[in-house]
Amino acid sequence: MNFTAFFMNNWGLILISFVVAYLLGSVNTAVIFTNIATKGKKDIREMGSGNAGFTNVLRSVGKVPAILTIVCDLLKSVVAVLLGGYLFSLAAAGLNNPDAIIRIGKYACGFFAILGHSYPLYFRFRGGKGIVSAAGMMLVADWRVFVIIVATFLIVFIFTKIISLASITCACLFPVYTFIMTFFIDQTHFSYPIWYVWICTVTAVFIALFVIIKHSSNIKRLLAGEEKKITAKK
Repeated sequence: MNFTAFFMNNWGLILISFVVAYLLGSVNTAVIFTNIATKGKKDIREMGSGNAGFTNVLRSVGKVPAILTIVCDLLKSVVAVLLGGYLFSLAAAGLNNPDAIIRIGKYACGFFAILGHSYPLYFRFRGGKGIVSAAGMMLVADWRVFVIIVATFLIVFIFTKIISLASITCACLFPVYTFIMTFFIDQTHFSYPIWYVWICTVTAVFIALFVIIKHSSNIKRLLAGEEKKITAKK
């Protein structure tokens, strides 16, 4: 059975997994923890850069809310991807290469979790840029890519101290790393179907483009030499 036939036979379950992933991603913890830290007086989306994410919380609110934000953003994405993988595993039972179907489900549900984080249903569709949520997706969907991405992020950040530059670099390389792992290892050595390679890679491209577009203002500041290095409010 090819993936098109699989999708047509299981579209209801697949749709449910996407909706659940989006709703989980919509729990924007930057907004929640800023609200708690300021006793309801401030909205992170009206502070600093206006982004509802870890970096802006760190700069505008402080270390503790920022740590809680990054941990919970990572966890919500992990839960969404694990749940998506489980639902896809139910539909893939008895098929050839069920692991390929499950990983595709993880990638796809990760995308919808990132979409929910950036356009949260519960917070007037104004959210963050999806970097931490994307990291959570990578951790569960393909730990190999996650390890390389983390290494890339750390190398860029250590030399520049600019989170946005490290994030954009990782976004650009994410589809490349995904293709290398799925084609040269999974497909070549473990006989995964070629459609698995392309679906995972194309999904990674969509995620990368989404993250890059969300960082358009950062890119402008980087090109102008105006992007701030990371500092924390004490």
